[in-house]
Amino acid sequence: MTGHVSIVGAGPGDPELLTRKAVARLRAADLVLYDALVDPRVLAFARRAQRFFVGKRANRHAISQPGIHALMIRAARKGKRVVRLKGGDPFVFGRGGEEALALRAAGIPFDIVPGVTSAVAAPALAGIPVTHRGLASAFLVVGGHDEAAFAAAIGGLRPNGVTIVVLMGIGRSAALASLLIDRGWARGTPAAVIVDASTPRQQAWYGRLDALASDEVSVDGNGPGTLVIGDVAALQLSNVNSEQEAPAAMRAAARQP
Repeated sequence: MTGHVSIVGAGPGDPELLTRKAVARLRAADLVLYDALVDPRVLAFARRAQRFFVGKRANRHAISQPGIHALMIRAARKGKRVVRLKGGDPFVFGRGGEEALALRAAGIPFDIVPGVTSAVAAPALAGIPVTHRGLASAFLVVGGHDEAAFAAAIGGLRPNGVTIVVLMGIGRSAALASLLIDRGWARGTPAAVIVDASTPRQQAWYGRLDALASDEVSVDGNGPGTLVIGDVAALQLSNVNSEQEAPAAMRAAARQP
């Protein structure tokens, strides 16, 4: 009997931001293959499953991508219900497309369960809308782990014409900011850095592009980070985004099954 694989987005961290379908897949799973950016509280939903870490962080890979494909396929062929659990959304810099192609080629039944992407959630939780009338009518989501790819992605942009959201770019933030300045972006362009969005450890830095280029960011933490560059980063809108701030009735309703 052939099993089934669900490629599931775990969202930015807070388990209350999981979709109902994601929770259902985790509760029914026999095996969960999870990434480095998945919050441990999310894994708690998979009480009956075997859990296996297959994450990648800063070129430190627990297992190769072909190895992950092989694990999913082998487990499904044994009749297991597999959840491939990824931080954020599986199709936003998550290699979910590669894994779906591998499963399709192997004839394994699978489905995709979208997640809340950090590209939108992290700015929102820091009070930054990625679009705002009169300031930004579009936003670009780009990976920051490869400077050459980043340069190609922003090459055709009019300076300050859109909001740029950078994932996987914290370690190269100064170089990326300098590249934007070299391409004509104003040194005073608002910028923000959000780390560990949606978790109790969330931190945010707000400043200017030239400060980011000078590596003056004072945000600690080893969690996932998001850069936001554009006029919207200056808004810093107040919002309700923590357990302490949210009314008790709202928190109770959010936890209902």
